[in-house]
Amino acid sequence: MTKKVILSVKNLKRYFDVGRGQKLKAVDGISFDILRGETFGLVGESGCGKSTAGRTILGLYNKTDGEVLYEGQSIHDMTDDERHRFLKKMQMIFQDPYASLNPRSTVYEIIAEPMQIHKMYKTQEEMRARVHELLEDVGLNRDHANRYPHEFSGGQRQRIGIARSLALDPDFIIADEPISALDVSVQAQVVKLLQRLQKEKGLTYLFIAHDLSMVKYISDRIGVMYLGHMVELTSSKQLYDKPLHPYTEALLSAIPIPDPDIEESRERILLKGELPSPINPPSGCVFRTRCPYAMEVCGELKPKWLEKEKGHFVACHLHDKEVMKRSDAVREAVGSS
Repeated sequence: MTKKVILSVKNLKRYFDVGRGQKLKAVDGISFDILRGETFGLVGESGCGKSTAGRTILGLYNKTDGEVLYEGQSIHDMTDDERHRFLKKMQMIFQDPYASLNPRSTVYEIIAEPMQIHKMYKTQEEMRARVHELLEDVGLNRDHANRYPHEFSGGQRQRIGIARSLALDPDFIIADEPISALDVSVQAQVVKLLQRLQKEKGLTYLFIAHDLSMVKYISDRIGVMYLGHMVELTSSKQLYDKPLHPYTEALLSAIPIPDPDIEESRERILLKGELPSPINPPSGCVFRTRCPYAMEVCGELKPKWLEKEKGHFVACHLHDKEVMKRSDAVREAVGSS
């Protein structure tokens, strides 16, 4: 049975005005679909624009251009009433569990607040029972409801954040680096919790992270971002077995292998130079200044978004037959002159 598209992102752009007529191009024209019930991973280095993309998709940031459709309806063109109803369907788990919870509110007040705003329950007893149920769903107990955030560990705080994101019974959750601020020993617990909740509640995830090993573990499909652009998109297995973009190859080569003999002998791809500024990105291909395979054409033309195999997309001139033929012709002409 073919899964239906729940979220469609089309040429989404989000620029920030930094003064003197300059624009910081945090997200610069990305497109992808997310299917109902899947986990879509969005990965890349810090500063690539993945978190900005997540917040723009949810509507926390206004778009500069492009379109975000949730079940066919434009998120950024909703009326206030439509948006109020829509927020029940899509929620967010924030990166920092220390900063995303109000230190002056009890756990009960934190989880119950969205229920009160949306008037989901007629009585306090019903709402309290639901808060207790959510706490148990995320591996805590009802006694924790009367405590404050500072009384919990980082992993427990993130569980509270997850419980809050489930308070309105959403269909879609954007998890913005939900494990990056946690100890390694706790990260796997939180990921397994997210997977269990997905199966039990039929959730769809946009999972944003920079840890590719964890993204591979949880994601069905993965999109790779670099400097505000999507450079590759395919299934988790295909991305790790057969990466097409040089940037993806470099990211994968940095993942440690838990075998000292293989780890010592394998070759890592080290990217040269610094990440360019999104205020003044390189012409043509934004990755060309760090790419080991950069050609002259890479500075002249922006790569096309190509589907090399079914469901495997890449933006790289190395996989564009027309561009490569043209480059070969130029090299032959120069060589014979």
